[in-house]
Amino acid sequence: MNRPSTVLLVAACILVAAPLAAQRPSTIAPNDNLVAEGIPAIPATLAEATRRYTEFRSAGFVDWHPEAHEMLIRTRFANTAQIHRVKMPGGDRTQLTFYEDPVGATTYEPRTGRYFLFTKDVGGSEFSQIYRYDLSSGEVVLLTDGQSQNGGLRWSHAGDRVAYGSTRRNGADRDLYVMDPTDAKSTRMLLQVQGGGWGVDDWSPDDRKVIALEYLSVNQSFLWLLDVATGAKEPLVQRAPGDTAVYLGATFGRDGRGVYLITDQGSEFQRLAYLDLATRTLTPLTADIAWDVSDYDLSQDGKTIAFVTNEQGISKLYLLDTATRRYRPVPGLPIGTIGGVEWHRRGQHLGFTLVTARTAADVYSLDATTLKITRWTESETGGLDVSQLPDPQLIRWTSFDGKEISGFLYRPPARFTGRRPLLINIHGGPEGQARPGFLGRSNYLLNEMGVAIIFPNVRGSTGFGKTFVKLDNGTKRLDTVKDIGALLDWIGRQSDLDSTKIMVTGGSYGGYMTLMVATTYNDRICCSLDVVGISNLATFLQNTQSYRRDLRRVEYGDERDPEIRAFMERTAPLNNAARITRPLFVVQGANDPRVPRTEAEQIVATAKRNGGPVWYLVGKDEGHGFQKKANVDFQFYATLQFVRQFLLGTGAAGAMPD
Repeated sequence: MNRPSTVLLVAACILVAAPLAAQRPSTIAPNDNLVAEGIPAIPATLAEATRRYTEFRSAGFVDWHPEAHEMLIRTRFANTAQIHRVKMPGGDRTQLTFYEDPVGATTYEPRTGRYFLFTKDVGGSEFSQIYRYDLSSGEVVLLTDGQSQNGGLRWSHAGDRVAYGSTRRNGADRDLYVMDPTDAKSTRMLLQVQGGGWGVDDWSPDDRKVIALEYLSVNQSFLWLLDVATGAKEPLVQRAPGDTAVYLGATFGRDGRGVYLITDQGSEFQRLAYLDLATRTLTPLTADIAWDVSDYDLSQDGKTIAFVTNEQGISKLYLLDTATRRYRPVPGLPIGTIGGVEWHRRGQHLGFTLVTARTAADVYSLDATTLKITRWTESETGGLDVSQLPDPQLIRWTSFDGKEISGFLYRPPARFTGRRPLLINIHGGPEGQARPGFLGRSNYLLNEMGVAIIFPNVRGSTGFGKTFVKLDNGTKRLDTVKDIGALLDWIGRQSDLDSTKIMVTGGSYGGYMTLMVATTYNDRICCSLDVVGISNLATFLQNTQSYRRDLRRVEYGDERDPEIRAFMERTAPLNNAARITRPLFVVQGANDPRVPRTEAEQIVATAKRNGGPVWYLVGKDEGHGFQKKANVDFQFYATLQFVRQFLLGTGAAGAMPD
């Protein structure tokens, strides 16, 4: 057989490779769902250089199968997070849903698990619909109207009905409904309400009553007992004059004589408590723990409660014996954040999600008898050596009025010498909290660019008591900005941080804070990145979705009040944008129902008049923050370019990071 010579083979390869190389794009172009303005060309080599930091995965616990020792989890194999089935620890992840948009809340039919319900919106609009997924056929059936917002699924104990909230009546009020999921036509209204903060917490053991939550704000909520047949309601907890306590997560005891719940009544912190239904006596169960209880679940036999505390941002898991009311910590868990605790219906196993500084979220279970912890998923990290990732340091500083403010500082590796440039990342909410966890793509800033990162918990953050949460309400809003000013002072006193190279960023309310810092401390920062942020509280409240408006007015103030309106207009970043002379990058989802696109458009248009660099990125198929991997990746590449050019100042636009 005649064979071509080696020279001919090499020549042929070169001839084939040459046109392929010529066709390879030299820059990363935004996909069809992204609109980029003012963003310079991004070199294609950046995608390869950062690949290890963009290909990590995470997994979240969703629900136990009611009979088998298996579960549903949420993870991403392609562009969005979908529902997968895992039949054993370390087992294959079998994908069940396949959508362009992420799948939301998901729950098994609680008796046999022959189907599950899930919620999903389109393009990040948050107008979620309820669907039924039949496991035998794979058929998916839409159960709601396709237009309103629906969610908060709660199963009856018989498993024949589900209660949920929906805005279908008028788009503003979240009325309560009951439905047999095998027949969408069975839907009936349980209670017509006023307000967008209503939902069902639990059904009574005989399924004759439900507990309804009326959420007014992070500082105030109420619980109601509803008759399922008639819709008649009575207060579960009496409203005391001036009472601003919260009551959350109510669950009937298995004998139906009392209710477990989380409340901060009579305390700075949210405690696990028991309400006797006969006497209406409320007894705290975790009074010795001076931290918030963030999550809990009652076992099916009613004998054990698993609860999670938030202790300076770190989660601790406890088991409580309901007979003796004594509790004990669960040993052996990695330091991190725990969520989604849920008991299996037929055993002593507790499922939950855990995230640490060195691991993205993964799924675990606990055997309550042996206290053995089992890891069900081990998500990929893209080849990143997670053992080299830094632990965060808890830092504290004193603000303008003597209040102690804290946050978490991530330092880059020791090979980066000298004073380090710094990124301040402010959390959203404002009823949120920066907690230590896996930084994902941001690890590139630390490991490859030598940028330190601080996550502050300014006043108004949760986790530090209800008095601290209230310190930013209404016209106290500027005090939170002063907390960042005090942080800038603290940075200036650190020998390893460079106070002349500071960038500020944040999402949602963190985006508002970013813009406030940019207008207040323009001369003390290099640049700012606002992600789905508010540029004027008054226009935000006018344009946010109606089911959210009153809930937000409790926090920010009522823009219809002339005095409050004047304060909002006077302090709005939009009306002080002339002070922004440093580069600004704005990211926005076109379908955002919380912070509408108009908030981004008006600050971009106004800031452009200053003549400085303004970058703007819009996701046409995104809502309140990007969720689709392709969009998130481009946002990340653009952010690195922004950091390179305006924080580090080491290259022209389009230059490749080292």
